[in-house]
Amino acid sequence: MSERSSAGLTAAVQLPDPDDADWRRAPAEPAQLRVDLWLAAGLFVASVLSMVLWRVTGVRTDPASGTVSILLLAAVTAPLAWRRRFPSAVLVVVAVAFVIGQVVAVPETLVCNVCLFVALYTVGAWEPDRRRAFWVRAAVVVVMFGWLMIAIFRAVADPDRSSGLSNVGAFSPLAAYLLIQVLTNVVYFAGAWGFGEHAWSAARDRARTAWRTWQLAAAQRRGEEQAVALERLRIARELHDAVAHHVAAMGVQAAVASTMLDGGGTAQAQVAIEQVQDSARDAVRELASILGTLREDREREDGERVGQLGVARLPELVEHTSQAGMPVQLEVVGSAGALPPLVSLNLYRIAQEALTNSRRHAGPTARATVRLRYLPGSVELEVSDDGGGGRPLTRLPSSGLGLLGMQERVGADGGTLYVGPRSRGGFVVRATVPVTSS
Repeated sequence: MSERSSAGLTAAVQLPDPDDADWRRAPAEPAQLRVDLWLAAGLFVASVLSMVLWRVTGVRTDPASGTVSILLLAAVTAPLAWRRRFPSAVLVVVAVAFVIGQVVAVPETLVCNVCLFVALYTVGAWEPDRRRAFWVRAAVVVVMFGWLMIAIFRAVADPDRSSGLSNVGAFSPLAAYLLIQVLTNVVYFAGAWGFGEHAWSAARDRARTAWRTWQLAAAQRRGEEQAVALERLRIARELHDAVAHHVAAMGVQAAVASTMLDGGGTAQAQVAIEQVQDSARDAVRELASILGTLREDREREDGERVGQLGVARLPELVEHTSQAGMPVQLEVVGSAGALPPLVSLNLYRIAQEALTNSRRHAGPTARATVRLRYLPGSVELEVSDDGGGGRPLTRLPSSGLGLLGMQERVGADGGTLYVGPRSRGGFVVRATVPVTSS
């Protein structure tokens, strides 16, 4: 994983889960803040133009002066430039300026109502503290309805404020007019409240979708990393099995050569040294084949690949081990059938590791037998030695990974492994792997 993707992963982990109660909406982007600035400027210009038109109509008999009206209109519209940064504070300022404008009779209502709607909506859509968002909006709505009730009372009590509508009868024209005002304000405030909540919920749903998308991507990355780790373990196991086998063979052959030279057996020593050279070449060839899989999956020049190792190569392995100084007999029992490539490779490696252990730990006169049994629904590999007698020619250090590697290989194929001494002397390794008949 690159540094950039790692940094992105860390940043994503630090973000809260959208389903968590402490989730906060991401701050407004610079482009959104610029839109707010232009919105506030446009509403201010529109409010001034609306005020001038209302003055021309003469509906307001005693309106506020032009200077006071412009200042109050600026107080209603200008705070909207910061509505996404400080939504609750903006709503309070706009609401206070709105009420003052109504008290001093600023001849403008349309744009001011739009500004109050936008401010109320913004608190619902952008206020990160949801408890504060509720109480600030509730307080403004209560104050506004209180102001509406005062205006209704004044209109009923003062005939000059009733716009010439008759208040005679239980459902007079004035009562109908005032009821329309109440219903309009109910729809107005409910709409601003509901749209704000919907915007917050939509933003949370988008964040939830992005969060789950990131979780899926993170799970995929973890799966890829685990696959890489497993592949590295597989390659490391192949390296161990290949190198351990050939190095053990070279150690035994070198010990034989040394013994022959001390006893004057120059010809026999020459044969042992040639076998050391053959083992070294085999080790290098297998290392090149295995390491080549780390670079690209292609055929080697000689056409041999690690995937081509399998039980069909057991005769070569037995012959090579016999030439190294330990006689080995190969027996195939049952009708040979096609095995899955991985099962065939694992059985070959198990036989290779078992023979390596026999050469390492059995005596100089030890003999070994490799039996491959094809059974109904399974295949069994058994590698045993008779223990020989005496001390080995050489004691190479053991990594302790041989038996573990065999257990992992058999376990990966769903089989069983038995490793232990034989009752009549020696040691046996028996691997049984289930196979599906084709």
